[in-house]
Amino acid sequence: MMQFTLAGGCFWCLDAVYRRIKGVENVVSGYTGGDVPTPTYDQVSLGTTGHTESVQITFDESTVSADVILDLFFLIHDPTTKDRQGNDVGSQYRSAMFYENDRQKKLFENAIERAGEHWGDNIVTEISPLGMFYPAEDYHQDYFSQNPGNGYCSVVIDPKITKARKKFEKYFKDKA
Repeated sequence: MMQFTLAGGCFWCLDAVYRRIKGVENVVSGYTGGDVPTPTYDQVSLGTTGHTESVQITFDESTVSADVILDLFFLIHDPTTKDRQGNDVGSQYRSAMFYENDRQKKLFENAIERAGEHWGDNIVTEISPLGMFYPAEDYHQDYFSQNPGNGYCSVVIDPKITKARKKFEKYFKDKA
């Protein structure tokens, strides 16, 4: 098993896509990258903790490669906007990858290089060592599936799932 910690805007979006991918064993929404211990959603939302909304994705490399997990990441968020994804603005929504070891750091660097073929030289995704990761409150876990009628889910998350499914259909657990 391998685990990546990635941040690309609202964690609900990343969570919703990765939960649908074959080989992904677990997804935990949470906070990392800051210096406030045991932050809450309310604290992180203010943008003053240094933390970013992120997900930890645990996956089986024999089913889905690290490259696919990372290429999905660069497909479903915009890595060219500093501290912003759509209407979500602030450092808590920055594009970031948090590595646990040298192998992960190299995988992340390679993924940015591949993403540059699509996004150009404007990628602002941070690559940083992983510090403490704090799981978000329970109601944030698998938010999309728990709140299908939420407007944010239908307007923002549904299109991300559709886009990911179109490009990576063979990796999806379910069919559209």
